[in-house]
Amino acid sequence: MPLTASPPICSLTPEAALKALESSAKGLSSSQAALRLARFGANRLPPQRRRPWILRLSDQLTHFMALLLWVAGTMAFLAGTAELGWAIWSVVLINAVFSFWQDFQAERTLAALTNVLPRQVRVWRDGTLQLLAVEELVPGDLLELEAGDQVPADCRVIEAVELSLNAAVLTGEALPVARHAASQPLRSTPTNTANLLPAGTTVVAGRALALVYATGGDTEIAQVAHLSAGIERGASTLEVQVGRIVRTVTAIAVGMGALAFLGGVLLVGVNPLESLVFSIGIIVANVPEGLLPTVTLALALAVKRMAREKALVRRLSAVETLGCVSVICTDKTGTLTANAMTLQSTWGDAQDLLLLVASQCCNASLEVGDPTETALLQGAQRSGLDLELERQRLPRLQELPFDSERRLMSVLLQWQNDSRWPEACTWMVGSKGAPLELLQRCSHWLRAGTLAPLGPAERQVVSSANDVMARQGYRVLAIACRPMDQPQLQEEQLVLLGLVGLYDPPRPGVSQAIAACHRAGIKVTMVTGDYGLTAEAIARQIGLLDAPAHAGPDPVRVVNGSDLNRLSDAQLRQLLKFRSRLVFARMAPEQKLRLVQAYRALGEVVAVTGDGVNDAPALRAADVGIAMGRSGTDVAREAADIVLVDDNFATIVSAVRHGRGVYDNIRRFILYILASNVAEVAPFLTMLALRIPAALTVLQILAVDLGTDLLPALGLGADPPRADVMSQPPRHRDQPLLDRPLLRQAYLFLGLLEGTLAMLGYGLTWWSHGIGLPQLRAIAPALLHHQASAELVALQHQASAVALGSIVFAQAGTALACRGRNRFKPNALLWLGIATELIALVVLQGWPPLARTFQMAPIPSQLWWWLLLCIPAPLLAVQLRSTWKAHHHGSNSVMA
Repeated sequence: MPLTASPPICSLTPEAALKALESSAKGLSSSQAALRLARFGANRLPPQRRRPWILRLSDQLTHFMALLLWVAGTMAFLAGTAELGWAIWSVVLINAVFSFWQDFQAERTLAALTNVLPRQVRVWRDGTLQLLAVEELVPGDLLELEAGDQVPADCRVIEAVELSLNAAVLTGEALPVARHAASQPLRSTPTNTANLLPAGTTVVAGRALALVYATGGDTEIAQVAHLSAGIERGASTLEVQVGRIVRTVTAIAVGMGALAFLGGVLLVGVNPLESLVFSIGIIVANVPEGLLPTVTLALALAVKRMAREKALVRRLSAVETLGCVSVICTDKTGTLTANAMTLQSTWGDAQDLLLLVASQCCNASLEVGDPTETALLQGAQRSGLDLELERQRLPRLQELPFDSERRLMSVLLQWQNDSRWPEACTWMVGSKGAPLELLQRCSHWLRAGTLAPLGPAERQVVSSANDVMARQGYRVLAIACRPMDQPQLQEEQLVLLGLVGLYDPPRPGVSQAIAACHRAGIKVTMVTGDYGLTAEAIARQIGLLDAPAHAGPDPVRVVNGSDLNRLSDAQLRQLLKFRSRLVFARMAPEQKLRLVQAYRALGEVVAVTGDGVNDAPALRAADVGIAMGRSGTDVAREAADIVLVDDNFATIVSAVRHGRGVYDNIRRFILYILASNVAEVAPFLTMLALRIPAALTVLQILAVDLGTDLLPALGLGADPPRADVMSQPPRHRDQPLLDRPLLRQAYLFLGLLEGTLAMLGYGLTWWSHGIGLPQLRAIAPALLHHQASAELVALQHQASAVALGSIVFAQAGTALACRGRNRFKPNALLWLGIATELIALVVLQGWPPLARTFQMAPIPSQLWWWLLLCIPAPLLAVQLRSTWKAHHHGSNSVMA
């Protein structure tokens, strides 16, 4: 809230506004700010009211699959099998709690990441310009704002230079509106008042000195923030795919349950009530109710890993999309380069005057601001200039900010007949910008202390000097000026003073990251506003323009923005389709958007980097928008799916690696779960085919489903990416999770193997007591109708324990086989899951109360060798199959 209840702050002059808030032209002191922070609190919106956790938990108990299981449990109670009813309801409750916990954890992970990269703002404190966290702002603070900044609190404009504001967040109107510092009567809202900057709006052009008058819950945006409280995150395409898989498998399970009921009654002669109970168990065991929360966990773990590697995910859906990225359109400065700009070279006769005018054309300070400007200031200071003294001696009167069309910025200085210019003048225009563009605005140059006309030959000399510096990878700027006899800022008839060359070296590791992209089948295209020769030189230094391994001509092509304008959309698509060694230079933001759209029209999955306010359309149009955390504007970060904390291209490659790893992991645990389902159904199918007793009871099937499936599946979802994941081409965006190769591996290979091992263990137990298949078929009716002797019942319980143990031990081997080449690498969650399922088996068959409930007997010591063989059996089978496929067809197995 404002410090004073005097007239509206918009109606005051800038000086009166500063006085009303007890501030000054140099901002607050630290002691003043501390007192106000204690009084008004941190500058953050009040926490939104969330849906109560009990209602969110109830959602997990009432969705379609949960309702199906509630009905199945009720039917089991009505059939007189209370144990089965409780077991089914336990499945519902445990999965509901687990799903709720996973959803909560994923949400908390994303929320926590917002604190990793706190928003910062340039604030005048104690008479110096400082970078402070937005939360530390208080009424009376004086801010520096420029294009791309999001306004962090309600502010009153004190000074403005060509200032425009986008207030769409409050008004819904995306058109920029002009803002100025003159006093105004209060309109209907601060949004409509020309000298006020409401929090949450965005500076789209120009710059401003702004006075904070309201923070946190007292801001205009706080009054409407509650409107977004009920908006929930939509399902990602991956979650939609998994949901479709769950529904498909559930339909199959219900169909199998119906067939089980009819087969049991009509073919085997089982009592209808018992057949109903058994069919219910099959349905419950085969419904993959834990699949969706496991996907959520895999995505959340990938988000955490990516955060540790400096990539902050703002939308979970971006993780899956990263896995199929085929093109990366990347900026040069700060992403491929280190963003450590230094002044390396100057060209011109009057170096002192050159650096003086260059330093006066900067809005940064020595430590804070645009890296190009800080490098110019540091170079000027090293040459002996006293920057603070020069700014006092040559006060700035007016400014024309840089924009991407003019490619220069200019200032009007009060020169006061400074002797460093060869002629007396009262005012001086200073300009810095792109050499070729600024050269067109120059009529003379300064040579040997005198003004000389710039003819075609002289212009060629300047252009050649520019090219020489650019070929070394320097960012080249031209510096010019014009003496004025009137205080007017004109950017024509300028006098060229010379050129400055600034070098930003390639980032360490970026060459290796580029090479990794090439191995992974990902095209990398540099898109920069820099001069073509500069961009090409840096591209060559980092290996971006290395010749491709495939045969065929692919010459290096540097495409300037002006050349791009002459290409039709069809010509652009042809260029992108048949050329990979491309650099796009002197690109305007709208051209970057066109480039992204052209790549997408070719069916490519595009990731694009951006840092400026005008990059937002391209970031939104891309499949994955990636903003810079250090140098990026607030607008770019809001539009992006991922924010790079370190602005490093290598971090993008790491994020793609994790995206691919997530997709692989999800396919692996789907394979594991479906294979286990086959093993659970195999005993009943064998009963129908061979007319023998069922090897497993319904409760035992549920024990497999609930006790031994879940944790190993979670462990597979937590696997780090394979070492060779970046040696494969990108997957197609429409490739389904559940394709035919995966179904064959699940149902006809691993699942069949697990089921076979279970039935062999079951038969081996009977055979060890002298009972073969003919005898087993003869005693089956007595066991099925509960008329067998106690000795036969005890043997059936023992055989069932061995069958269940065979499945559990085979599951351990299957989980390792599903990991492919990672099978013996550390994964605490997977090894915990395997240990837990083995311990659960020992407890179930060895602890009398549970053994009676689950109708099992202790496994005889002479049969433990069989169970131990079940672990390596899937591993050996997978290895033999992979060897055969690699020899005959090549392998595309999930378990590769």
